[in-house]
Amino acid sequence: MRGVTDAILDPLDDEQRAVAQAVEGPVVVWAGAGTGKTTAITHRIAYAAHAGAHDARRSLAVTFTNRAAGEMRDRLANLGVEGVQARTFHAAALRQLRYFWPRAIGGNIPEVAGRIAPLVGEAAARAKVASNAAVVRELIGEITWAKQSNALADGYVALASKHRRDTALDAADIARVFTSYEDIKSEKGVIDFDDVLLLTVAILDDRPDIADEVRGTYRHFTVDEFQDVSAIQDRLLRLWLGERDDVCVVGDTAQTIYTFAGADDAFLRGFAARFTGTTQVRLVRNYRSRTPIVEVANSVLAQLDSPTGALVPTRGEGPKPQVVSFADEPAEAAGIADQARDLIASGTSPGDIAVLVRINATLPALEEAFAERGLPVVVRGGERFFDRGEVREGITRLRGAARSGESHDGTLAEQVAAVLAVMGFTPEPPRGTGPVRQRWESLASLHALAAGMPEGTDLAGLIDELDRRQSAQHAPTADAVTLTTVHAAKGLQWQVVFVAGMNEGGFPHGQADSPADLAEERRLFYVALTRARERLVVTWARARQPGGRERRASRFLDDAFPGSVSSPTRSGGTPGRTRRRGPAACRVCAKALVTPAERARGRCRTCPGTADEALVEALKAWRLVESRERGVPAYVVLTDATVEALAEQRPADVEALAAISGIGPDKLSRYGSALVTLIAKGGHAEVPRES
Repeated sequence: MRGVTDAILDPLDDEQRAVAQAVEGPVVVWAGAGTGKTTAITHRIAYAAHAGAHDARRSLAVTFTNRAAGEMRDRLANLGVEGVQARTFHAAALRQLRYFWPRAIGGNIPEVAGRIAPLVGEAAARAKVASNAAVVRELIGEITWAKQSNALADGYVALASKHRRDTALDAADIARVFTSYEDIKSEKGVIDFDDVLLLTVAILDDRPDIADEVRGTYRHFTVDEFQDVSAIQDRLLRLWLGERDDVCVVGDTAQTIYTFAGADDAFLRGFAARFTGTTQVRLVRNYRSRTPIVEVANSVLAQLDSPTGALVPTRGEGPKPQVVSFADEPAEAAGIADQARDLIASGTSPGDIAVLVRINATLPALEEAFAERGLPVVVRGGERFFDRGEVREGITRLRGAARSGESHDGTLAEQVAAVLAVMGFTPEPPRGTGPVRQRWESLASLHALAAGMPEGTDLAGLIDELDRRQSAQHAPTADAVTLTTVHAAKGLQWQVVFVAGMNEGGFPHGQADSPADLAEERRLFYVALTRARERLVVTWARARQPGGRERRASRFLDDAFPGSVSSPTRSGGTPGRTRRRGPAACRVCAKALVTPAERARGRCRTCPGTADEALVEALKAWRLVESRERGVPAYVVLTDATVEALAEQRPADVEALAAISGIGPDKLSRYGSALVTLIAKGGHAEVPRES
């Protein structure tokens, strides 16, 4: 037995070994980016099981993605441990809910609705709240946030006020839609994904006998990514534990990037205070990135309130991270694609390259630039791989071919290509971008998986691998450059990473106007930087379109690359020095304005405003109508800060309107006369629509 446990500890560094050997009582692991946290906690579970300290069959490891759960199961199997349950919070709760529902409620558990957008749209109509796709998305986000915060419709208004939720819709309207949505689900006999947690918590709260049965089943708990735990998830964990404290949590407050969805790192920060005698271990040795990348990440980390501490590089020197600016966004997309093409030509695999952006809207221009150069790309995010229609159809066809013994000549990859050919798959990608290209990428990923299977694997073996991957949500990918948002990149890594769109208003996002919002944006930037292993390139554009209004580089570049921000040349690709303007001054106290929202208002957050409240409400009402007609969120039309600036400064003509921060050429052309008319009337007149 001693030989097995020694073998488990041998590959670990001193801190990881301390984690593995801390098998008693509460444990919190402060794990920096790239420090081997999954290695540490899987070896802890394995060490405890082999040493006889834990019963593997009574261990539950909780993660936040099916892929992470699948990876944990695979690692534990390789360490000789069977029987540990590795699941997401939702999967673990759903399993318990299905088992206990007949006893606690009676009958069968309601169906879990796969798509709730139609139900929310129906609820909005019933509540007489005008909606479109953008409004429905916002409503879904607020309903999900409330439930993750352990609140229902009757508590939404108070909770939203407490957390100062900035929404285009009035909180009372959202609460009415929320109530209607719950009624519609009840009428249709369905529940949603978030109800799974709420209902499990309710049953465990109300039925001590069931709670005791669960606690008898699970004795040892491990929770990964604990900084992303929400109030309802924390409540569920506490109910699982009862009065016990045999729990190990792992997290990094510097990677808290989902507070908009209810995540709260206060549960991680306060863990040791809640559990007396907590063992605390800090993992700080970064095994992912070259030293220059770690140094840049530490510069950003220094601006964050992180208990983990600075990362310690272990992989030695490498290329110095670059900052490159371009004249405009099209030039930026082209420049990134050109650099990626050169890297691929010099031997870098396309699959080892990623381009990360703050928002999805930035991706089409990049996708087009790569397509123009004939470079393979895969766009991550949005619909999950195995939920895509073409993927479901492709797997069904492959499964049918395997069952029927349908014979195709050639290798496994050639057989798969022949089966998928009836769906239009060809070895070469189609020209252009959009749905046709994305459909091809999905099928190409199935083909690439087949090409990478061990020699001798047949179609039945491929189907077994696809089934395993689907249960773990471990999507296969073609050898292609990844284009994705930073949020979707969490937990992933590449050899080469481009972080694009690093201009003020883009990253940090223009809506991030509070200290808390800006801190989350900085954490998101830190996550982006730490995805890179060998090479890191950060880019920004001085204008949105050629000849457009000039923008400034992101303030985050000052943290990461002090004094090294580059400026575009006429061609848009050669680094130079940025000529920085002095900060705008508050028109009340004359102090420098720091955030985008302060600059938009023209005053500090703490200085009193002079806005006419009636005009503010009129502008917001106009904004809501405009956003619904265009099918975009209200803040895309005008931010709250710009609305306040308009109501305070009351521009009398289009020229004065152009001087308001947040009113660029496009908005001036689209909304100019309507806004001037509305402001002139003090918000008390019908606003003429723009043609």
